[in-house]
Amino acid sequence: MRIIPWLLVLVVSYIIARSIYGFVLGERKILGVRMQERRFSMEMFSSLLITYTIVIIGFGLIYFILSFEGIYLVEGGELRQVNPVGSMIHSFYFSGVTMLTIGYGDITPIGIGRLIALIEALIGYVLPTAFVIQIVTNQQDRARD
Repeated sequence: MRIIPWLLVLVVSYIIARSIYGFVLGERKILGVRMQERRFSMEMFSSLLITYTIVIIGFGLIYFILSFEGIYLVEGGELRQVNPVGSMIHSFYFSGVTMLTIGYGDITPIGIGRLIALIEALIGYVLPTAFVIQIVTNQQDRARD
């Protein structure tokens, strides 16, 4: 077992976790970009889009890295050999579909990839809730001022 792919998975996982953590806490700085306000605005909406993009790309990279370790995404019930570009496309597609819709079933993970997909689906389910809670909390704070 090679250690480099697993280190890359850990680094990408940290970036994903840090992005989600910062969004949920309402940090005013995302990827080094300072946000001016903490209320519903284009800035808050863009921070949500940035967070979603980071998570989708991050999990896509995790699936792609794991494909080199023999943990594949199976398409149509068959394990197919695809080139690295095809594997990357499948990885990002699967990540986006899992994050945004809980999957179509056309591509399924095997092995530990199933657990990773469950974690991503949970994040995709909880993140909009955190967004709404943040908006409500900010409106309540403004009403008190």
